[in-house]
Amino acid sequence: MPSASPFHGLSAFPPTPANTDGRVDTEALGRLLERLCEAGVASIGLLGSTGIYAYLTREERLRAVMAAAECVAGRIPLIVGAGALRTDHAVGLARDAESAGADALLLAPVSYTPLTQEEAYQHFLAVAKATKLPVCIYNNPGTTHFTFSRELLQRLCDIETIKAVKMPLPADGDLPGELAALREKTGLAIGYSGDWGAADALLCGADAWYSVIGGLLPRTALGLTRAAMAGDVDEARRLDKLFEPLWQTFKAFGSIRVVYMLLEHLSLARAELPRPLLPLKSADRQRVLDVVEPLIALEGGRKAQSLL
Repeated sequence: MPSASPFHGLSAFPPTPANTDGRVDTEALGRLLERLCEAGVASIGLLGSTGIYAYLTREERLRAVMAAAECVAGRIPLIVGAGALRTDHAVGLARDAESAGADALLLAPVSYTPLTQEEAYQHFLAVAKATKLPVCIYNNPGTTHFTFSRELLQRLCDIETIKAVKMPLPADGDLPGELAALREKTGLAIGYSGDWGAADALLCGADAWYSVIGGLLPRTALGLTRAAMAGDVDEARRLDKLFEPLWQTFKAFGSIRVVYMLLEHLSLARAELPRPLLPLKSADRQRVLDVVEPLIALEGGRKAQSLL
């Protein structure tokens, strides 16, 4: 396993290229991951929400992990999503990921019938006990419709292999207060998703940014991460301001739709959104393209600088 912690710094979450039948394009996935390795991200988040884990079969998820592990080859920690409706299915996915070469797991409490706090605890306990891999709790109420109480996070922290939590941005905006409360109750590494709040979260002392845009524009996202974690407020704010128009499209259309459009625009892969999700309409595509071009140019400039 790579020596770097998988739960600190920029964790880049790429999309998973697949066709309309849900068949993963492992060659295209490898090209995406190679870009992340070359950029030097702290970890790769495979099969997250942007990675359409919920829409893929167990067999396709295993193919993706095997291809990713072969491509990354131990250079960067590989965090693999193991979320599933049934506990036995999640256990199977966790074991698949471990056997295929994952370095850590990301686990969401996926549900149809709303889960109780105790049901979520037992689910996490079963999956955590199924492998030796460190686990990051995926707290994503926007998709799972389940919210972890701080008491539940404290209980989960006592499970030996549960090491981190991926948090949504707090509804009240009180990042310092939330971070202080979580650090008081848990020993978990605390990271945040919600790309538009990354600069604030990192400047407030968060351990990680679990980044959607980091999966496609890793060098620029890494620049923001390093500046914020070093306390360089001016540089972090400057880069976040450049991203702001793109953050607005994430909010307007959903980041997954924007990212899959950009995946093809950047000529990185041909990929289809899993139905019933639909691609952006022409006018919305143009809005995204108008705001992303300066970032694409910046990403290219950063790549050129890194080669000097």
